[in-house]
Amino acid sequence: MSRVILKNIGTIVSGDITKPLLEGDAISVEDGKIGRIGRFEDMEPKKGDTVIDCAGTTVTPGLIDSHCHVILGDYTSRQNQMGFIESELHGGVTTVISAGEVHLKGRPKDPAGTKALAILAAKAWANFRPGGAKVLGGALILEKGLTKQDFEEMAREGVRHVGEIGLGSVKQPEDAAPMVEWAREVGMTVMMHTGGTSIPGSSTVTAEQVIKTNPHIAAHVNGGPTAVAIDEVKNLVDNTKIMVEIVHCGNPKMAVDAANLCVEAKALDRMMIGNDAPSGTGVIPLGILRVINHLASLTPIKAEEAICMASGNTAQLYKLNRGIIAEGKEADLVIMDSPMGSVGDDALAAIEAGDVPGVAMILVDGDIVVSTSRNTPPPKRKPTVTKNFGASAIEE
Repeated sequence: MSRVILKNIGTIVSGDITKPLLEGDAISVEDGKIGRIGRFEDMEPKKGDTVIDCAGTTVTPGLIDSHCHVILGDYTSRQNQMGFIESELHGGVTTVISAGEVHLKGRPKDPAGTKALAILAAKAWANFRPGGAKVLGGALILEKGLTKQDFEEMAREGVRHVGEIGLGSVKQPEDAAPMVEWAREVGMTVMMHTGGTSIPGSSTVTAEQVIKTNPHIAAHVNGGPTAVAIDEVKNLVDNTKIMVEIVHCGNPKMAVDAANLCVEAKALDRMMIGNDAPSGTGVIPLGILRVINHLASLTPIKAEEAICMASGNTAQLYKLNRGIIAEGKEADLVIMDSPMGSVGDDALAAIEAGDVPGVAMILVDGDIVVSTSRNTPPPKRKPTVTKNFGASAIEE
């Protein structure tokens, strides 16, 4: 059985917010899953193994965009752009989570239609990886008339989550709360629009409405794009266990204020990071990295903690077997370094200085899907790949 071994790693970011950094300088990958994390001398390459010399760079889990409005295929009608998901992959994002296929032209708004769209999108995205990126699609948009039996059917057919409550005809807690309970019973993860209106047909949602509805996630508390007041965020942070999502296409000041509230409440495990794109703000391939930078350079949050918010925190909530560098997890990995010209000596120092790190290589299920990012600045150091043929090694 051939393996992929990453050696000469300078820093390993775990993705686990309870222990963001791991000891060791090597990671082995077998059959697309992480095997061992430790010292390279304990992972002697065998014939047929691929060895990636990371040259002292930082290895992190593949980043997860917790809030992306996909439709069908790698195309956005919102900005009339092709290939936006594959482009986000070049920003270190290996998993994209749909917040609802709300931008689909002619989107059906009756119970049968919204159910059919969720099932179609979930199945289509399960079979399509743009550039190698994984997409959790088919986020159900709640419309009046859906029944408990509908949720049970959708769960059987692969629908795993509910998109932003408030984008469909179900907006008020008295209508949404029973559906949220049905979703929870069948194992779906639920997000809810929080803050001002985003698109025609959406509505302003307060913290009290979120609390009464009881979703798993208060989506974009810093605005999508208009934020709720800081007291509203404090109510969510202090008085609930609901996940708090910070997005790029929101209010940057509120992102800092909300993050500081979570620091004070020791609630970093309840923070997650999304893009909330495509939107009127645009398509932002580096949006997740930019939010990581924003939080790590302007708040007490450390770079490795912000990375965990954009990987392991989200993966655990959605029950994904990725986002954390640990034995048995899917080997979705990003090799990154300080960008050329940065004052930071490594990726984490560059992030805390406010610089976007240079993505040097990306692996999905142990396969190299990006060897040079076309969107980030070039890294100071670059990994090299060799194939072990027993007595000799050939550089690829």
